[in-house]
Amino acid sequence: MKFRHLKCIGLCLIAALAAPAFGQTDPSFLLTATSKHFDSYFPSYLANGYFSTMTSPRGTEGNLAYMVAFMDYAKDDIARPAAIPGWSEIDYNPGGGWINSTRLGKEIFTDYAQTLNMRDGTLSTRYRFVYANKSTDVKVTTFVSQAANHLAATQLSITPQFDGSVQLTFPLRLWSEHQPRFPIGKMSGDEMIAAVIASGQNLDNKPVPTPDRAAVWYHGVTRIVSSDGDAKALTLSLDGRAEQGLTMAEAAAINLPADLDIEDVKLERGPHRLSLNVVAKVKQGKTYTFTKYIAASRQNWGGDAKETLALAKAARETGFAALLAEHQAAWHELWKADIVVEGDAKVQQALHSDLYYLLSNTTTGTAWPMGACALTPGYAGHAFWDSDSWVFPALLLLHPERAKPIVMFRHRTMQPARERARQYATKGTMYPWESDPETGVDHTPHFAYGVFREIHVNADIAIAQWQYYLATGDTAWLKQYGWPVIDEVAQFWASRVTYNKEKDRYEIHHVTSPDEAYDDVPNDSFTNAVARKALTIAIQASKLVGAKADPQWAEIASKIYIPFQDQEQRHLDFDASVPHDKITWMGSSLAWLMYPNLDLPMSAQVRKNDFDFQLNELKVHGDDPNEMMMVMLAVGAAELGDAKTAGDWIQRNLVGFLKPPFNVRTETVANNAGYILATSAGFVQSFVYGLSGLRIDEQGLTEAYAPALPPAWRALTLKHISFRGKHYDIHIERNASGKAVLTRKALD
Repeated sequence: MKFRHLKCIGLCLIAALAAPAFGQTDPSFLLTATSKHFDSYFPSYLANGYFSTMTSPRGTEGNLAYMVAFMDYAKDDIARPAAIPGWSEIDYNPGGGWINSTRLGKEIFTDYAQTLNMRDGTLSTRYRFVYANKSTDVKVTTFVSQAANHLAATQLSITPQFDGSVQLTFPLRLWSEHQPRFPIGKMSGDEMIAAVIASGQNLDNKPVPTPDRAAVWYHGVTRIVSSDGDAKALTLSLDGRAEQGLTMAEAAAINLPADLDIEDVKLERGPHRLSLNVVAKVKQGKTYTFTKYIAASRQNWGGDAKETLALAKAARETGFAALLAEHQAAWHELWKADIVVEGDAKVQQALHSDLYYLLSNTTTGTAWPMGACALTPGYAGHAFWDSDSWVFPALLLLHPERAKPIVMFRHRTMQPARERARQYATKGTMYPWESDPETGVDHTPHFAYGVFREIHVNADIAIAQWQYYLATGDTAWLKQYGWPVIDEVAQFWASRVTYNKEKDRYEIHHVTSPDEAYDDVPNDSFTNAVARKALTIAIQASKLVGAKADPQWAEIASKIYIPFQDQEQRHLDFDASVPHDKITWMGSSLAWLMYPNLDLPMSAQVRKNDFDFQLNELKVHGDDPNEMMMVMLAVGAAELGDAKTAGDWIQRNLVGFLKPPFNVRTETVANNAGYILATSAGFVQSFVYGLSGLRIDEQGLTEAYAPALPPAWRALTLKHISFRGKHYDIHIERNASGKAVLTRKALD
């Protein structure tokens, strides 16, 4: 990929200068930490889809950072994201101790506030550092550029309340390999648990703010191949390589205040950091501003250290204000597509945080998916059905260009899926439950071997391909990219079903349900339903691209068995021969038959019976529910025409799942496995498809059922929706009789 030119258009700067001041920003875009969060600070991140940095309370610490699909392939392990050198750190010592090493106390960091501005994509921190009889006013602003994807910057301003000598350091932090490191690629579940316990760790749920499962989902390592620095030019650069993986490069260019009284600048090159260290004299009450410009690249996206350093130096020439203005303008352009709730500030803020996390992790014009836990090591950065069934539909109408890489990834990785199909004696493509985001190769941990049977992912992938075509109307894309995936997925299902001659029906045996505790069952209803839809899609797509459909596809689709209980007039989770009696984090998976991209046809009464059974099982057989299921209950209630219950479930998804101070969603209330994008995407889907009643189908953007507006809300607007090359505002409000009605306003 070519580098973006580092040229800030003057209009960007003018727009930024004319924008509302900090205090005037819509509060729904602002999340602020205060000193009361020091003991409950769950880190957020700044990212642009290509690389990231985690956040930390002081705003100056050395934080772990990651790059898209940049994976470590250590022996006997699964692929996992390799942490790239931490780039956001600046440390300051006024004479009594380094700021990043000083205890985080409210009497030391006074007048503290840290704000994540989601509209601007910035993290701003301010406080007075009071320590060893000296005090300094500190302000820090950091961003990862949404406009120039190889760039980031952090700026530190200090106002010392004394005269004297101070020290500053500007490092690239070099991370040690995580220890202990387990051979998760070959360990059974019992072996892994025993090893974790033997290491002095555990897999128990942790109290906030500690993320769970760090003993398993730790980062991979980047080995530094070469490094360099220039104390005179104030630059740092390095080349690295992920363990048995791709190469990367990182560089920093430092800008010091022109009027700073510099006593010394030294280059430090050590095993744990590459740094420029500055000693200078400062005067009381004078403000000094230091800026660290960062450039990052990886193999197949950018160049080596020399080229990357040129980018960092060019960024320094451009200047912080201009780069920030261009970055803010790019974020503001993204926010033209938005979801606006009138009448509930908390829901509005949650929507903006969920959209922020989704947008921070998307690329354009690529074929990379999104890791289950974004640009963090959670769930080893692998691509699950989370990408295709959760994140993709949430982005498709708001930002189709950012949804597209997800479907392109599946086309790009067809070959390893073909090889996997042969491994399991099936035809076509058999995509893994956990795909390496760079290669598409199966990297499901050995301890989770049972989920190789969670084969509904193959239908989910085909459905996403078809949705992209339906939403864009791009027949050329369908023929070149979508159809090959859809075709070979259909071949897989035709080879995977079993014909039951006695009952004249097709069945699918030995599968794992989405309610994963049931890991070897026949005829899981969700799996059979999505397989049927994938086969039907293949028949429709073949006609559009001029291909011949296998006649067997229609035969299977018409006769595939979806378990049903006649007496209770509801679906079963799976075949009646399997007891439904386990305690799980879903209770049941029937709510997913109402999932927008499946939306299994059924009568209103059956739909209600399924929904009621789901709620009962959540009480009887549910424990610490997974939010991926919870967010869909609002969709089910809306489809049943119960706006109040839909609103109640939306409110329920604000309780416990959003970790302070930056609304990081966790998988369950008690389990702090965080940054799971599927949960953010599910919340967004409950508005885009749930309350709106909209569905993407062959007829267009169809109103499948009447919209639902929770009683306390005045209106709901889906702003700047994209559909088949046109843009719309979709507005829901009550008419004179109190009925919720939907209107569309064309914007083109």
